[in-house]
Amino acid sequence: MSLSAAEEDSAQEIHLPADIDWEMLDKSKFFFLGAALFSGVSATLYPVVVLKTRQQIAQSQVSSIRTAFSIVRHEGFRALYRGFGTSLMGTIPARALYMTALEVTKSNVGTATVRLGFPEPTAAAIANAAAGLSAAMAAQLVWTPIDVVSQRLMVQGGGGCGCGPGEKLKIPNASSCKYLGGIDAFRKILNTDGPRGLYRGFGISILTYAPSNAVWWASYSVAQRLIWSGIGVYLCKKDDETGENGVSTFRPDSKTVMAVQGVSAAMAGGVSALITMPLDTIKTRLQVLDGEENGRRGPTIGQTVRNLVREGGWMACYRGLGPRWASMSMSATTMITTYEFLKRLSAKNQEALT
Repeated sequence: MSLSAAEEDSAQEIHLPADIDWEMLDKSKFFFLGAALFSGVSATLYPVVVLKTRQQIAQSQVSSIRTAFSIVRHEGFRALYRGFGTSLMGTIPARALYMTALEVTKSNVGTATVRLGFPEPTAAAIANAAAGLSAAMAAQLVWTPIDVVSQRLMVQGGGGCGCGPGEKLKIPNASSCKYLGGIDAFRKILNTDGPRGLYRGFGISILTYAPSNAVWWASYSVAQRLIWSGIGVYLCKKDDETGENGVSTFRPDSKTVMAVQGVSAAMAGGVSALITMPLDTIKTRLQVLDGEENGRRGPTIGQTVRNLVREGGWMACYRGLGPRWASMSMSATTMITTYEFLKRLSAKNQEALT
């Protein structure tokens, strides 16, 4: 892959490492290393997810720092990892589904769009958006039940009488069941609500994550190209100042490539978090809280939205935005750098990548 930037008498060509598609990967190495690497990333970011979930279902706005201190003071540090075992067990198959759908769709759609005559940058953005959409939809088949169980465990013990100093967060209508662990929660939800209970919020999860992933992957592709183009223009100006003319070539090292990927991922993650935050708040409440009017069946989307607006106006839909923005940006940065590193480790022909 190469990009070029030119100004009148000088030009700078940037040669990037070759892209790795689905056919170039050693699948067994890809999935085995992927499970290990992404498990470590999930463990690092899990406490932020717990904070976001607690804030989303609280009846009043509380800062992330206060929420964290409240959890640690009343429930101990381990509460920040409540439900992690369940989440980790689901992350491995969900990630496998996600990565398979992502790479297969990206490869096929990318080839098809180029054949249809789309310019390479447009074809890349379309392929990335389609890949993100299909990957999110496939992964939600596993992630939704895991989300329901792990989020129930996250908020267990978080109820209280208010949000004053030294008090626990006030959580409305949280499930009254007490769970001994992930397997116990799975069994009790299944016995009480049937299979539908495990897929509570599945529809809105698709509406949240599918567009979010499509926007993220398309934005990531565009952001990368813009950053590399900016670097090319900067190098052209530098050549002009030193009096060098003609076409010169710049081959970034692996650290520079990873830095650009990380910045692009963080930008895409922040935009995606802001756009989809209200849907994520509604989804979390649907999966965690019991309904007022219809008891154990859980609230409807309409009831959830009305409760949010009653508690804090439309801005209540953005509770937990700080942790979610931080989580998605950090997650996107670590995930994409890990993912690109994983692909290079898993490539069948390492010599062809340079």
